[in-house]
Amino acid sequence: MTIDASLYQAIALICGLFAIGGSIVYYLKIKKLPTGNERMNFIADAIREGAMAYLSRQNKTVAMFAAVIAVLFFALGMYVDPTWIGIAIAFIVGAVFSAVAGYMGMAVTTLGNVRTAEAAKKGLNAALGVSFQAGTVMGLAVVGLGLTGIVVLIYWYNYAMETGLLPSGADRITSLLQMIAGMGFGASLIAMFARVGGGIFTKGADVGADLVGKIEAGIPEDDPRNPAVIADNVGDNVGDCAGMGADLFESYVVTLIAAMILGNFVFGIYGVIFPLLIAAGAIVATVFGVNVVKVKEKGDPMAALWKGILVTAVLSGITFAVICFAVLPGDNPEVSQLGAFGASIVGLVVALAIVQITDYFTSTKKKPVQTIAEAAKTGAGTNVIAGLAVGLKSTGPFAIVIVLGIFLAFKFAGVFGVAVAAMAMLSLTGIIVAVDTFGPVSDNAGGIVEMSNMPKSVRDITDKLDAVGNTTKATTKGFAIASAGLAALALLLAFAQEVNIAAEKIGVAGLAVVGGLPVINIMEPAVLIGLLIGGVLPFVFSAYSMMAVAKAAEGIIIEVRRQFRTMKGIMKGTQKPDYARCVDIVTKASLGELLVPGLLAVGTPLVIGFALGPAAVGGFLAGALISGQFIAVFMSTSGGAWDNAKKYIERGAFGGKGSDAHKAAVVGDTVGDPLKDTSGPALNPMIKILNTISLLFVALFVKYSLHLI
Repeated sequence: MTIDASLYQAIALICGLFAIGGSIVYYLKIKKLPTGNERMNFIADAIREGAMAYLSRQNKTVAMFAAVIAVLFFALGMYVDPTWIGIAIAFIVGAVFSAVAGYMGMAVTTLGNVRTAEAAKKGLNAALGVSFQAGTVMGLAVVGLGLTGIVVLIYWYNYAMETGLLPSGADRITSLLQMIAGMGFGASLIAMFARVGGGIFTKGADVGADLVGKIEAGIPEDDPRNPAVIADNVGDNVGDCAGMGADLFESYVVTLIAAMILGNFVFGIYGVIFPLLIAAGAIVATVFGVNVVKVKEKGDPMAALWKGILVTAVLSGITFAVICFAVLPGDNPEVSQLGAFGASIVGLVVALAIVQITDYFTSTKKKPVQTIAEAAKTGAGTNVIAGLAVGLKSTGPFAIVIVLGIFLAFKFAGVFGVAVAAMAMLSLTGIIVAVDTFGPVSDNAGGIVEMSNMPKSVRDITDKLDAVGNTTKATTKGFAIASAGLAALALLLAFAQEVNIAAEKIGVAGLAVVGGLPVINIMEPAVLIGLLIGGVLPFVFSAYSMMAVAKAAEGIIIEVRRQFRTMKGIMKGTQKPDYARCVDIVTKASLGELLVPGLLAVGTPLVIGFALGPAAVGGFLAGALISGQFIAVFMSTSGGAWDNAKKYIERGAFGGKGSDAHKAAVVGDTVGDPLKDTSGPALNPMIKILNTISLLFVALFVKYSLHLI
C-alpha cells in the first residue's frame, strides 16, 4: 500500500472506533437516567431477563452451527487452499461482531424502555429523547463494529503476509478481498438466525397474546392479566432490536465488501479504500443527524425523526463529494470522479425515496392504511383482502425506484457505480437503525406504563410514540429490503467477475464477456434450472418460518387458555400469571425451527454450484434476488399496513376499540404479524447468505463442478 492508502485506512479505523465510543457514551448516559417506581422496575426486569435469556440460548444454538462451518473452512485451508484459513478467521470475526451488535442493542433497549416510560411523565420530547438515544446506541454500534471489523482484518492480513502466517499470493489485494468475504458470510449467517429465531419468538408470543387476550378474553393489549404479555414485550426486543441490528449490520458489511471487490477492478487499491471512507464520512454525518431529533410537546415525532434522516443524508452527500475528488484517481478511463459522486448521490436519493414510499403505504395518515381500516367495517375477510392488495401494490413504486437507481448508477459509473450507490445507501445505516430501534423501545415503554397503572396523560404520550414507532419499523424494513437487494446485486456482479478470474487461473473458459462485462446465458438449461430454483427458494424458506410462528402461537394459546381456566384469580387481579412459562414455550419453539432454514440457505447454492457449475449459480442468485426482494416488500408492507389500520381504528375511527371493525382489524393484524416481522425480514439475510457463500466457493465451483462453464 502507498502512504496515502495507509493513511486513509487509519482514518476509517478512527471513525469506526469513534462510532463504538459514541455508542458506549450514549449507553452510559441512558443507564444513569431514573427508572421509576418499584412496579415499573419489576416489569422491566422481567422483560430484560427474558430477552437476555433468549439471546443467550439463541447464540449458543447458532454457535454450534457456526462452529461446524468454521471447522470446514479450516479443513479447506489445511488440505485445499491456505487462503481458507484467513476466510475462516474472517468468518468468525463477522459472526462474533454481528452477535455483539445484537447484544448491545438488546442491552440498551431493555434499559431504555423503563426510562422512556419514566421520562414520559415530563412530556413528549423527554420520552422521545430517551427512546431515540437508546436507538442511537445500537445505530452507532452497528456501523462502528462493521467498519472497524473490516479495517482490523485488513491490518491482520497484512501482518499475516509479512510474518508468513498466510502464504503471499501473486495478487495480495485479491487474496485480501477473498478473505474479507468470509466476514460477510459470518455476519449474514448470524443475521439470518437472529431474524428467523427472533421473528418466530416475537410473533409467536404476539399472535398468541392477541388471539386469547384481546379476542377471547376481551382484555386490552399489554394487560398484566395476560400470561403472554411479558413474552410479547420480550419479543419486541429479540425480533425488532437484535434482529434488525444484525440484519443491517450484515447488509452494511457485505455491501462494503462487494464495493471493495468491484472497486479493485476499476481503481486498484484506491477503489478498495474508497468504500471504507464513504462509510467513515457517513459516521461523522450520523453523529450530527442524531442530535437534531427533537420535538415540541404538541409536535409530530415522525417529522423530528425524518429531520434527523434528512440532515444525515445531506451531510453524507457533502462528505462523499470531498472523498470522491480527494481519493479516486482523476485519470481513470472507465469511471470519473464525478461519475462516482453521481452514483453515491443516487444511492442516497434511493434510500430517501424508499423510506417515503414505505411511509405512504403504512402510515395511519395516508390513504392505503385508512382504506384497510374502512374495509374492516364489513368484516375480517374484506380487511385481509384490502391488506393483501396494498402489499401487492406497494411493490410497483418500490421496483420503479430500484430500477431507476440501478440505471442511473450504471450510467454514472458502470458496474462500480451500482456498488457505490448501494454503499451510499447503506451509509445511512446508523441513523436508520436508531430510528427503527426507537419503535420497540417506545412500544415496551407503553406496555410498562399500562401494566404499572400510570396516569392516562403518560399513556397518551407513549401511545403517540408507539404509533410513530409502528410506522418507523415499517419504513426501516423497506430500507432494509432495498439495501439487501442492492447489496445482493453488487455481490452478484462481483461473483460474475470472480468466476472469470478463477477460470483464468486454471486455464479454462469462463463466462462470455460483452462490453467488458461477464454475461450469463439464461437460455442455457443449467442456468435456467438455477434461475427457477432461485426463484422458488424464498417461497419455501418463508413457508418454514410462517409455520414456525403458527406452532409457537399455538403453544402460547394453549398455555394462556390453561392459565385462565385453572388460575381463576388472574382475571380478578388477585393471582399473578405464570409469565415465565410463556417465555419458555416460545423460546423453545423458535430455536427448534432454525435448522431447516439454515440448511436451505447454506446448502442450496453449494449443491447447484458443484452439480451445475458457476453459470447456473449466477442464474440461481438472480432468481432468488428478484423473487425474494418483492416477496419481502409485499409481506412487510401488508403486515405494517394491517398493524396501523388496527391502530387507526383504536384511536376512534369506525367505532374504536371493542367495535366489530376493531375485532376484524385485530384478525388482519394477526395475519400480518408473521409477514412483517418474521418471514419478510428473514429474506434479507437469506438472499445475502446465498451470495456470500457463492462468492466464497466460486473458485471451487469453477474447478470441481460437474458442469463446465
